[in-house]
Order: sequence, then structure tokens, then C-alpha cells
Amino acid sequence: MDITHYADSAWSLIPPLAAVILAVTTRKVLLSLGVGIVLGCLLVNQFVPLASAEYLSQVAKGIFWADGALNGWNVNILVFLLLLGGIISLLTVSGATLAFAEWAAQRIQDRRGAKMLTGLLVFLFFIDDYFHSLSVGTICRPLTDRFNISRAKLAYLLDSTAAPVCVLMPISSWGAYIIALIGGILTAHGIQDQSPISAFVQMIPMNFYALFTLAMVLVVIVFQLDIGPMREHEQRALKGQLWDPAKGVPPGSSGDLPVSSRGRVIDLVLPILTLTASTVYFMMATGAAALAEKGLPFGVLGAFENTDVGASLVNGGLCGLGVAVVLTLRMGLSLRTWLEVVKHGVMAMLPAIYILVFAWAIGAVIRDVETGKYLASLAQSGLPIELLPVVMFCLSGAMAFATGTSWGTFGIMLPLAGDMAAASEISMMLPMLSAVLAGAVFGDHCSPISDTTILSSTGAGCHHIDHVMTQLPYALTIAIGAAFGYLVLGVTHSVTAGFVTSGVWFLGVTLFYLRASQKAAVTA
Repeated sequence: MDITHYADSAWSLIPPLAAVILAVTTRKVLLSLGVGIVLGCLLVNQFVPLASAEYLSQVAKGIFWADGALNGWNVNILVFLLLLGGIISLLTVSGATLAFAEWAAQRIQDRRGAKMLTGLLVFLFFIDDYFHSLSVGTICRPLTDRFNISRAKLAYLLDSTAAPVCVLMPISSWGAYIIALIGGILTAHGIQDQSPISAFVQMIPMNFYALFTLAMVLVVIVFQLDIGPMREHEQRALKGQLWDPAKGVPPGSSGDLPVSSRGRVIDLVLPILTLTASTVYFMMATGAAALAEKGLPFGVLGAFENTDVGASLVNGGLCGLGVAVVLTLRMGLSLRTWLEVVKHGVMAMLPAIYILVFAWAIGAVIRDVETGKYLASLAQSGLPIELLPVVMFCLSGAMAFATGTSWGTFGIMLPLAGDMAAASEISMMLPMLSAVLAGAVFGDHCSPISDTTILSSTGAGCHHIDHVMTQLPYALTIAIGAAFGYLVLGVTHSVTAGFVTSGVWFLGVTLFYLRASQKAAVTA
């Protein structure tokens, strides 16, 4: 199939840009993604209708069936969403979520405490961003609802703690993947005096976007800082409207299920603990099995590097669902109620599944039209070494935004950054790799076609575009400061100088936002 006329050129930007612009302007995610998919199919096939239709059918098939077998990753994620929908419905029917909300309300006295709990739970669920967003959303939604915290704010807290923590943690699915890529880069350039794990640890203070995003989350929680569209959502929530009622019930919500008055806190805690512990176990077990097949000794990092995250999530979800079922048996629910639970669990997740499937489809089309390759080529233009860290940050952000994948961006941009550093100045290797990591997380946060963003919306029970638009001002604010930091780092070759620059920006803009928020509150 000849796609050379449009691939790896500015034309390749059309599908993702069309999808993003339409999503923002129309607020209709599926329509916007569909337009982007169709445009991409036409570009790939030189605007030949029949060939484009055949290609589209292949893309749709590839989402579920690839290389002569089930597409394990995609299918497992969809199954996990359905399992989680079932768990959420059971926790609702059993009265467990209500019991937990009442228990927590007696100990957490205000909205700040509810948000703080949500933010801190990331340090228990950092093994994977999908797992964190969906699990913490399930746990904290009844509590944040009790304190009239908007679903958009909950989605922000989930999304802005998930990837930034995962990308900083060596023992996580993200950390293992990144360490494996770094190991390949160091080996390719003959760097023998540094291990991949030590390089990863040294890069942590250089990831300005992730670090200051977490700092912004803390400011948002402590000072209840609401900027841009988030302010409107929080004001509406204080009046009892947790989401925009004009847009219907958001994905992930449980709907009007009957709620038992016999629910206990343990009915929520035990299924979630089972889900967590079993998922971690299966991640280690599948990783250990993969290491054994390769004849390698077991190690925690090695297990995470080789684990099957999708299968582990499904197995963990089955264990969590099984415990939830057992705990609800004592309530003597009728067959009709059980069927309603199943129906609500499935229906609550279908909108998120539709969006995720469309996002995967446009991701496949974007790969074939080589949008990422074109963006990567923009960096290879003989730029001064001083500008390379900030250029890596900006291009990685643009790539993750356009393609909707931070991991895909890592795979393309990390080796490119390593090659450019080795060809110009080897001492800039780690700063440039860090800039790629930071930019990819930034672009992923802003992209409406990112699966991480979609699942954060689902975990919070928030309308997807509302989450994207309310998170955007926070992400852009931190990204500007990070860009300044990488510019100074490139000029001075000092990580401290770059960090301080980003810190000064963060402090200044935070004080500005706080004063503006106070003035707005006084005026209101």
C-alpha cells in the first residue's frame, strides 16, 4: 500500500488535529474521533474510497484481532472495564459505597480532606496508571460526592497524580518500560559506567513537568484553587450538580440502582483490597513466568518489565468481583436485582468503551500515516545543543497530544534523544531523556484521544471533554514553567538552575492564581 505521498509529512497532522479541534468545539467525542479516523483512512489510501473502506475494516478488526490471535492488550482492558463496572454496581447495591461515604464523612470533615485522601491514594496504587485511575475513582467517588466535589475535579486529581507518579516510580509498569528503553539506549552508545536503574533515578529531579504537576495538585487541594472552567464545575457542584446535567449521566456512573441499608465498610474495602493485591500478584507472576521462559533470574524490576498488565488487571478484576459477589449473597438479592446490577454495570462502562475503541482506531491510523515520525524529524535540523532539551520537551508533548499515547512517544523519542545527545554532547543525554518523559506526560494530559485521559474520566464518572477542558489550564501552566526550566538547563547544563527556574515560575503563577481567585470570590 503506497502512502508515501502523505506519510511522514505535514499532511499527517490532519487526522489528529481534526479530531482534537472538533472534540473541543463540538464536545462530541465519538463524532470527532470518527472524522479523524475517516480523514486518516483517506490519507493512507490516496483518497480512494473503496481502498479506504477496506483499510478501515482492517483497522477495526485489528483492535480485537491481530497477528492471527486476539489482541490481548485491547481485549483485556475492555474486559477489565466491564468487570470494574460490575464491581461498582455491586458495591452500590450492597450499600458498601454509602457505608464508606458515611464512615469517611465522620472522619474527614471537609472538602479539603476528601481531596487530600484522593490525592494520597496514588502512593498505594502507583503500579499502573489505568489501575490507579479506575480503582481510586471507585473508592473516592462516594466520598467526593458526599462533599459536593465536582466529578471534573475528581478526574483532575486522578489524572494529575496517575502518570506523574508512575513516570517517577521505578517499580511500576511505566518505570519498568522506561528503564528497559534507557538500557537499550545506554548499550547502543557504549555507556558502561552507569546502570539503567541508576540513570532512571538520576532523571527523577529533571522531570520538571511531573514534579510540578504533583506540586500543583497539592496547591489545588490545600488552597482549593480553581482556575478556568474548573471554577464553574466546582460552583455547580456546591449546588448539588456534580456534573453538567445537560449532557446526561457520564460514563462510569452507577445509575438508579436499589441501595441496601445493610452495607458495611468492609463490603467496599475487602473487594478493593482483593483487586489490588491480586493484580500486584498476577503482575509479578506473569513477569516471573516471562523471565523464566527467557532463562533469566527473577527480580522485581525484571518482573515488572516483562509483566502482562492487561491479563493481570483482568485476573485481579475477577478476584475483586468474586469477593464482591460473595459479600452480597448475604443480602438475598432477587434474580431481577442481579440482572439489573449486571445491566447497569455494563451500560455504565459502554460510553467509555466506545471512546476507547475509537481512540485506539485513530491511534492505529496515525501510526500508519506516520504522524510521530514526522514530528520526530522536526528535531533533526541542526539546532544548537542549548535548545535541545526544550525542543525535546515540546516535540514530545506535541507527539503525545497528536497520537494520544505517552508510551508510543517514549518508544520513538527516547532513542532519538539519545542519538542526538551522543552525536552532540553526551553529558546532555539524561536531561534530554528526562525532557522526553516530561513532554510525553504533558501531551498525554492534554489530549482528548489519550486512553489514560479517557480512563481517568471513566474512573471519576465525568464527561470526557469536561475533564479535558478543566485539566488543560493546569497542564499548560506547568508545561510553560517546565519549558523555561529545560531552556535554562540547556544553556547552563545545571539541573539545579533548571529546577529553580521552573520552581520560580510555579511559585509566581500560583500566587497570581490565588490572588485572582480571592478577588473573584470577593466579587461574587
